[in-house]
Amino acid sequence: MEYTQLGRTGLKVSRLVLGTMNFGPQTDETTSHAIMDTALDAGLNYFDTANVYGWGENKGRTESIVGSWFALGDGRRDRTVLATKVYGNMGPDGEAWPNHDKLSALNIRRAVEGSLRRLGTDYIDVYQFHHVDRATPFEEIWQAVDVLIQQGKILYAGSSNFPGYKIAQANETAARRGSVGLVSEQCLYNLFERRAEMEVIPAAQEYGLGVIPWSPLHGGLLGGVLKKEAEGKRRTEGRAAATLADPASRAKLQAYEDLLDKHGLQPGETALAWLLTRPGVTGPIVGPRTPDQLSGALRALELDLGEELLASLDEIFPGPGPSPEAFAW
Repeated sequence: MEYTQLGRTGLKVSRLVLGTMNFGPQTDETTSHAIMDTALDAGLNYFDTANVYGWGENKGRTESIVGSWFALGDGRRDRTVLATKVYGNMGPDGEAWPNHDKLSALNIRRAVEGSLRRLGTDYIDVYQFHHVDRATPFEEIWQAVDVLIQQGKILYAGSSNFPGYKIAQANETAARRGSVGLVSEQCLYNLFERRAEMEVIPAAQEYGLGVIPWSPLHGGLLGGVLKKEAEGKRRTEGRAAATLADPASRAKLQAYEDLLDKHGLQPGETALAWLLTRPGVTGPIVGPRTPDQLSGALRALELDLGEELLASLDEIFPGPGPSPEAFAW
């Protein structure tokens, strides 16, 4: 396993991040434990979750599964860099109660206590804001975060789904307070969706945030979806189905799969390996439903794509180009 620093911190994390969103809704507790054991045995030490995972009336279920795995002992918690998130409504009985969501000081305090209880731990390594809260000033957010750091309940703060200007605003406000500020940003980023390269990733690099891409296979579209569809192994729905219905998008995916067939490479592993070559990227989040899917993701660490293949991928999925040149002269 390769390790790198998380942004400008001294924290060492694996180049792949284990996403746990499927734990509970799609993967039972026993299998979830097996996946986490396999990940840790492989040296993958960065686990990502969120308080709302489990969804609906089962919000918090995923954190509880991670907590029951920690409770098995044998150094599981000590060897894991644990990240979770706050923003979604966690009102009692599944109701959308006021002050049980977003980033007010009150909700941050309440949400941390809930996550610590479900996770069965006394601290969270990286506590992430799951979305922008336009109603709460960053002065209030950092006041709440600084208290939690002083109490030893969290070590670092990160963001998710922040635009570049909010990353700048958050960290400039933190600097004025003498606070550490954001150390990581989770953003939608993959071969198919490269808009983060215009503003988000440059802002993250400027302020020393590690970039953690989510949906690295773009909802499975970069995992060989056309071949699986032709073999009857995959039925697409939702956003993936809408994308495949677009002739231009389908043509890009066909060119992508044909290119990798030529090189004898697996699409999903290649999409992950491509992200590992991108400037500013700490490691993509992989969300396996089975141990076999995790094993496939781990193979991406062994791939050397080469300049010729990287150039060919850029031709199929061109990025937006640098900012501001992408939209100016």
